[in-house]
Amino acid sequence: MKIKFITFSLMAAFLLAACAPATPIVPTPDVMAVRTSAAYTVVAEFTLTAAAFTPTPLPTETPTLVPTPEPPTETPTIAYATDPTQIALGTPGELCDNMTFDPATVDVTILDGSQMVPGQDFIKTWKIKNTGICAWGEGYGLIFSFGNEMSGEPVPLGTLVQVGEEVDVSVNFKAPLDINEYSSTWQMANAKGVPFGKPIYVKIIVK
Repeated sequence: MKIKFITFSLMAAFLLAACAPATPIVPTPDVMAVRTSAAYTVVAEFTLTAAAFTPTPLPTETPTLVPTPEPPTETPTIAYATDPTQIALGTPGELCDNMTFDPATVDVTILDGSQMVPGQDFIKTWKIKNTGICAWGEGYGLIFSFGNEMSGEPVPLGTLVQVGEEVDVSVNFKAPLDINEYSSTWQMANAKGVPFGKPIYVKIIVK
């Protein structure tokens, strides 16, 4: 009886071995290791994609500095006016209109201290020189400055006086009626009535 049981057990073992699958058993993979590997792969793909679509920055253009031009320096010009309305430009300190005279030749007629009768008419003439930078034209002449005017009437120039030229200028006078010593001072003026230069005068004695 015991021998039959052993024999049956061996036969059962052989039958189970014959029915078992021939494919070997594969071990179960580590789930965490698979997930970690997949994560690294996704990150690497995102990095490559971002690098492929990152725009290349344009080069920054450096502005070119253009120097500011300096204003041209104008050299003043000197104009000698033949027209009294023309304005002459000179260097600073120069006068367009100016005059002077030689004390030895300034009195052409009626020397100082000349005697006159009351109410006598006379013409006083002086020799003066244009020492400005403008010519004397129409409108230039003598004007009364101070003293006794003695009904003085200046005589028009009647000519163009260039720079550096001498000219005779005159005034028509009438001696006062009262006996006394009189003087009358005059000055050259431009077309606008602006006086300039040294004053000139006449001195008489009425007796």
